[in-house]
Amino acid sequence: MAGSGEAKVAGKESLWARWRGRVFAGAGLLLALVAVYFALSAFIPRWWAQRIADMSGHGSFTKGIGSGLTLGLLGTGIPLLLALWAFLLRGRRGGKFFAGVLTLLAVIVAVPNLMTLTIVLGTSNSAHAGERVLDVEAPGFRGATAIGATVALLIFLLITFFVVRKWRRRVKSEKQQVRDAAAAAVDTATE
Repeated sequence: MAGSGEAKVAGKESLWARWRGRVFAGAGLLLALVAVYFALSAFIPRWWAQRIADMSGHGSFTKGIGSGLTLGLLGTGIPLLLALWAFLLRGRRGGKFFAGVLTLLAVIVAVPNLMTLTIVLGTSNSAHAGERVLDVEAPGFRGATAIGATVALLIFLLITFFVVRKWRRRVKSEKQQVRDAAAAAVDTATE
């Protein structure tokens, strides 16, 4: 009997040893991510504002609005469509893998809009510096990006409406075919 008690204690110690390593690794990863976040939050908004300024022709309203509309439309529309596609694939054979890949791709395509969002909604000094750069070097960009994102969202909702409607009609038709086949089977059995 004493042997089984010692085995339980040894099992608990080895369990703690395994989890202790995981806890320390998780805490270390969390600290590293926090450090990277603070480093990037001081860098990304300024850097992204400068890239937008370069793309917008340094003060051109036309190029600022054009680049904002393009980034808003593509940076919102493509990720939403990829996410819809991933949602539709998730139940099929091999679909979980492709759904994961599509979701990752959607996040990657959405990064430019997310970086713009860090400038618009950010409260750090870097975000305020990015706002000033966009005001002077890329006028109209922020508003055009919002309009492009809104238009992309509306287009996505329209596409989703038609996809769901087509799916519901197909399911209803399949159910009706099953009912008709069952009714025909009952009719032939009663004859």
